[in-house]
Amino acid sequence: MASFTPILLSLPSLTPSVAVEILPHGLTINRIYVQAEGRTHDLVLGPESPQDHLGQKYVNTIIGRYSNRIPTGEHVIERNGVTAKLTSLPNESPQVSLHGGPTGFDSLPWEQVSSKSDMTLFTNAELDHLHTTSTALFRLVSPDGDQGFPGALLIETLVTLVAPVEQERHYVKPGDTVEPVEYELGSVVIVYRAKLQTENTVTPVNLTQHWGFNLDASLKKDDASTVKAHNLSIKSDRIVKRDAHSLATGFTPTKDDEAHTHNGKLIGDKFPVDANGYDDFYVFSDNPPAQIPKRFASSKLSADSEHDLVKDIVEPAGTPRQPNGQRADSVVELSSKASGLKLLFDTNQSGVMFYTNNWANKDGARKKIHGGTGIKGTGNGYVPGSAAFLEFHDPLAAFLDPANKNDDDTLITSDEIYHNYVRMDIRYTEGKKSTAE
Repeated sequence: MASFTPILLSLPSLTPSVAVEILPHGLTINRIYVQAEGRTHDLVLGPESPQDHLGQKYVNTIIGRYSNRIPTGEHVIERNGVTAKLTSLPNESPQVSLHGGPTGFDSLPWEQVSSKSDMTLFTNAELDHLHTTSTALFRLVSPDGDQGFPGALLIETLVTLVAPVEQERHYVKPGDTVEPVEYELGSVVIVYRAKLQTENTVTPVNLTQHWGFNLDASLKKDDASTVKAHNLSIKSDRIVKRDAHSLATGFTPTKDDEAHTHNGKLIGDKFPVDANGYDDFYVFSDNPPAQIPKRFASSKLSADSEHDLVKDIVEPAGTPRQPNGQRADSVVELSSKASGLKLLFDTNQSGVMFYTNNWANKDGARKKIHGGTGIKGTGNGYVPGSAAFLEFHDPLAAFLDPANKNDDDTLITSDEIYHNYVRMDIRYTEGKKSTAE
């Protein structure tokens, strides 16, 4: 099946430091390969065979039209005087519509767009920043009424890799004492755009990538099966408060909550055992964290437009930040001392869902590079706590919160463009504070 044929992106090199495999089915980030000191790491968990994603739902796929949970039933929505009706369909439970409904964007084959000129939701100025061998473009049309959502919606997504600035490297002779040095390996950038094709209507849009990371899995050691020895920082001061159905009811401060204060502590420190792990939405302290807007007028996409929201987010890592730049500083950092790898994320979204793969099934398939057989049903699949899923999006059912009226409500009208980006910088610490052998 063509939708399960991997599309490989890589940085220009005989041995690229970063490469990514994408499956058009569910716009799935199938693999993120990193080369560091002669070792190949795959940073995301998942099955060996691309087709096995059909049996392991929400593993590195896109989520849409709406991330996370919405109460089921009819909801009248309104923005700037435009109204429509949303009928949320149950799938997680009779009370909850999860991740876009019974057939979300994760379940659908996306069309790969072969030519930049065929993209309609990006300007030429934006597309000119992209390199062919390290970029893939995708499109999906969600019809009016799809999963109960109003209006036909066109979604265009770009995935691109960005090489870092040139860095000076030093050869270490055997017997030399070396200090740890951190190097930039490259960046993965995802940009989502969406526009209603139905006139005079409004719809909710809240997209994310449901990707799960384990920076030690490729070490194939017993203590690398979970992420409890990873360090995590989230610049957040509150989490979403939820009811018995995990529907949003407000916010809870994290100031005096040691388990949910992620300031570089180990994930396993104060691990919420009673809840079987983390499954919480963290609102960033600086909200939104970036000056880059989440929506803009569709009139800015005219043929000769110089509108450009891509330039800043595809700058090479290590480039000095410009005083008038729009990108945010990193809001989430995930690192491991065992592998020496670190991920830094920035985004224009309001928060991140942090989930530790609490309901992993040991009968699922685990990649061979992670020490698995690659075959499901053998009992050596991933275990609970085996990944840090970091899903960047806006709060749960934000359009139902009166405080967001005509503001951060996750709604777009027919004359607006939805714009969402996430960037991941990959770093590696080379050397130990010891004598090289």
